[in-house]
Amino acid sequence: MNEQLLNVSSGPHIRQKLTTGNVMLNVALALMPAALFGVYHFGLHALLIIAVSVISAEATEFIFDYITKKPNTLKDASALVTGLLLALSLSPSVPLYIPALGSFFAILFVKCLFGGLGKNFMNPALAGRCFLLLSFGTTMTTFQVDSVSSATPLAAMRDGVMANAGQVFLGYSNSVIGGSALALLIGGVYLLATKGITIEIPASCILAFTAFMAIFGGQGLDFTALALHICAGGILMGAFFMATDPVTSPMTSRGQILFGAIVGILAGLFRVKGSSADSVSYAIIITNMLVPFIDKLPIPKPLGYKGGEYKKPEFPRAAINLTAITLVAGLALSSVYLLTRDAIEEQKLAASAASYREVCPEAEDFIHDEALDAAVEALAGAPYSDAYGRTYINDVIVGVTADSTQAGYVISVTSADGFDGAITLSVGISSDGTVNGISFTELNETAGMGMKCGEDDFKNQFAGVSVDSFTLNKAGGSTADNEIDSVSGASISSGAVVNAVNTALAFYADLLK
Repeated sequence: MNEQLLNVSSGPHIRQKLTTGNVMLNVALALMPAALFGVYHFGLHALLIIAVSVISAEATEFIFDYITKKPNTLKDASALVTGLLLALSLSPSVPLYIPALGSFFAILFVKCLFGGLGKNFMNPALAGRCFLLLSFGTTMTTFQVDSVSSATPLAAMRDGVMANAGQVFLGYSNSVIGGSALALLIGGVYLLATKGITIEIPASCILAFTAFMAIFGGQGLDFTALALHICAGGILMGAFFMATDPVTSPMTSRGQILFGAIVGILAGLFRVKGSSADSVSYAIIITNMLVPFIDKLPIPKPLGYKGGEYKKPEFPRAAINLTAITLVAGLALSSVYLLTRDAIEEQKLAASAASYREVCPEAEDFIHDEALDAAVEALAGAPYSDAYGRTYINDVIVGVTADSTQAGYVISVTSADGFDGAITLSVGISSDGTVNGISFTELNETAGMGMKCGEDDFKNQFAGVSVDSFTLNKAGGSTADNEIDSVSGASISSGAVVNAVNTALAFYADLLK
């Protein structure tokens, strides 16, 4: 006998061909315009990022199911969507281990360990992205097109430079792989037309975000600025593809409107007051935590209820207490920061002054020169020279003696190519071009390896040398003045320092010599 005929259930009976797999494949199809344009604009590496992210997500779920002896769940295509969403939210220049780690974290820790599809308490792709932002901040926030680093439209706008809104809308800007606003809108409209999502969350999210930025964004009703805020920074991807995740969003229409509005307001708040222009990921993750509360608010009176006054379910006291504790702890931490902020800034200034004196010991005072300040400002935060990687001139200061005679220059340089993040150092250069020495103001490399770049044995190789540029000798035993012996096992950190010093020398040769 056919076992499918032994299905006994109570009425009403609704039969349709809709499955989780069909829904997820529909979402993946809606993401195709953004994915295809991202590969077209950013090239082969963007395609590899997408492939690695999707394969890692699928492999993680398959291996987990196999080890735990659970049915294979790859057919529901949710891992495919998670990997694709994560990839499209990444910079096109990240190394391939980034999407692999992000997908592994998203699937294993956010989805599988909480019981699988339908039981995750936050959006897995967003959780994976936030994990990567916290773990690899410099790598995740570096954007390159054709191997040239430049600021994103939002970062440029913070510096007072307005990008071309039309180019940003089409996707011809420095952004994440799925950064084309036009392609995302095409995918969003497709999901709405096929009833893959409803309009409540995208509409309320975008409207609330736009209103917040118009009131508190600092540009008022500047339509170009508002268009840039909407088209860049992930608000469209978040509103149409991430906030609408049926597992982590409210069930009722009114709840979805409230949910979308909270996401939009938080995204605006973080963008205006936060340190990162990209704020949507955190806004959605936080609002995901509020969904159990939101679902309690708009529950209607049950149909046909006749038993006296209907009492809506109340918020669980434990959740309320936990929220209160979190708010108090947050306020306490914020208060401590405010109380110590001035002292921290003073310590930073003192550390900078100490580094200046270390590399320009003959100077009694350090002053700024208007022409040099203008030259640094004209760089607009871009790398100084493609020849030395992602190196940036932060500041140029003139050292003077007690009788106001020029003693030399101190050039602050940052290299973003360190093994564990950015390396910032002061390079002292005398008036004749001799390097007096280097002093680090930011060095967070691996202990026992890259951190040895801060020791005198390495730093003293630069002192008292007059050359146009240095080269890194990984083999050791250098005899030439322009060769710098690498720290053993830390060639990446050593190379970043050499490039930073060479950038300072290039600036000296171009503007000071």
